[in-house]
Amino acid sequence: MSFRHGERLARAARRLARLALLMCPLGGNAGPVLNQTCDVSSYPLSTPTSRFQDHDDGTVTDTRSNLMWLRCSIGQEWSGSTCTGAPGLFSWSEAMTLAQAENDRGTHFYSDWRLPKIQELATIAERQCQNPRINLALFPQTPAAAYWTTSSRPVADGANQAAASAFVLSFGPEGVGFEGKETRHHVRLVRSGP
Repeated sequence: MSFRHGERLARAARRLARLALLMCPLGGNAGPVLNQTCDVSSYPLSTPTSRFQDHDDGTVTDTRSNLMWLRCSIGQEWSGSTCTGAPGLFSWSEAMTLAQAENDRGTHFYSDWRLPKIQELATIAERQCQNPRINLALFPQTPAAAYWTTSSRPVADGANQAAASAFVLSFGPEGVGFEGKETRHHVRLVRSGP
C-alpha cells in the first residue's frame, strides 16, 4: 500500500468518525422516533447545554433569556433523567387551559407557567441539528413536530375571530408557520425566570 493511499484511507476514516459523532443525539434517551443529526463543522451549537441551568426537577433556565422551561412536553413525565410517555396533542384553547391547570396543580413549584410567545420558543430551537431541531440533552424525547405558541395571527377587520390562527414552531423541517386554533399540536410551557 502506498503512502498516498494510506493517507486517503486515514482521511476517510476520520470523516466517518466525525459523521458518526454528528449522528449521535445530544443526550437524553433517543427512542425509535428520534434520529437526530447535528452538524457542528461550520458553526457551534446555537443552544449549548452550558447555557442552561439544570434545576434537577424537570426544569431548566436559559441563562441568556432568563426563561425557565419545563423539560418535558405536556403529556410526558420527568423521570429524573429523561421524559417518559408520549407528548399529547391539543387545540390552542386546550393548550391555554393546560397552562392554567399546571399552575393550579402546583407540581412544578410556580404558578405562572404559560404558553411561550413565538420569539421565546424560537430561542430553544437548535439550528445545527435536525430531527428534532432541539438540544435533546435539555429537552429529551421532543418530537420533530409543531408546538403551539401564544402568538395569535392577526385577522382582518370584520373577519371571524373564532376562525383565527396562531403561530406554531416545528422542531422538524417545517420551522415557523400558523395553524387554525382548532388543530392539534404539542405544548411546552415556560415562565419568566427566577
